[in-house]
Amino acid sequence: MPSAQLLFLKDNQFNYSEILAWDDIPLPDEPFVDAWQEYIQDIARQGVLDALSKRLVQLQFPIQAGMSTNPNYLLATRRGLPTTTMPEATGTQFEDPSNLKVYLHQTLAGRIPVIETSNRTDFETLVRVFSRRNEPVPIPASMGACMIKGYNNWDRVASYKRQQAENFDFNQMKGQKHLYQDVFLILTDNGYSGVPAEMLGLAEDEWCRLSMTIRREHEATHYFTLRCLGSARNHLLDEFIADYMGIVAAAGRYRADWFLCFMGLENYPAFRSGGRLTNYLNNVELSEPAFELLKTYVKQAAENIERIGQKYYDQVYSAQGKYEMLLRLTKTNLMELAAEDAEERIFGY
Repeated sequence: MPSAQLLFLKDNQFNYSEILAWDDIPLPDEPFVDAWQEYIQDIARQGVLDALSKRLVQLQFPIQAGMSTNPNYLLATRRGLPTTTMPEATGTQFEDPSNLKVYLHQTLAGRIPVIETSNRTDFETLVRVFSRRNEPVPIPASMGACMIKGYNNWDRVASYKRQQAENFDFNQMKGQKHLYQDVFLILTDNGYSGVPAEMLGLAEDEWCRLSMTIRREHEATHYFTLRCLGSARNHLLDEFIADYMGIVAAAGRYRADWFLCFMGLENYPAFRSGGRLTNYLNNVELSEPAFELLKTYVKQAAENIERIGQKYYDQVYSAQGKYEMLLRLTKTNLMELAAEDAEERIFGY
């Protein structure tokens, strides 16, 4: 049965053991923010690439097939050994390093570091460096943002070691991940989800600006759910919610037509190859009837949420309302959002 293949749409792995009230938002910064503030200060004198390469060891290696299994690369990235005598550590090449920007972005869950570039090739290089272990793997054209989580920052380990001196014990430190693991974003301002400006009837420069806003808020939402609700997955529910927050930040309201373009469903029931919908089906086997039903669920969910936003405009689009709507959405699943009684399910009437 097609519906049986779509049971994953009922999945929700968010943890609600401690929901923060609006007065508690935003959260205090996580400890890694202090380190990145130092990096940003050094960037003013040294430039982005030089300042980051000294701290983030993956930037000391090239993009090269087999690099992820290279013994010296593993010693540097897994054990924090210095690269000064490693012949492979020739550095990462960028087309336009002067275009790289690093800053801290305020989110509901505290500030988060952002590495930004408008150069598409350099964006793909950054993704390969930090999420593909310096391997020259393809990066989907629809991908324009990446959240790096659980990043072992050996610069922070070295700093902590200097502070502790003879009392330093790395085995003890490993149990305190906040002391050495970072979360940061990689962003580019190319058209969001690979959607061209003309598809939305926008000027190119305006769409680039809006695309960056959507991406930042999309990834900021993943950061919030990771830190506060214990989960940030490559899953349709997570992506639906993150896109909701991104679209609202850019457009001032939720637009189902934009979301359907992002998913490749602007001409529903047709699916445009390259749309992001199939990005979230890597571990899911769907028959043709099941895929047709999936498209219907996605379209209905988007239209339901737009209609709810229109009905409760002042309530859901205020600063506090956006936060509370985020929490409501994380308590549902995609099938509930697509249901005829979605409004009742979201507001709990």
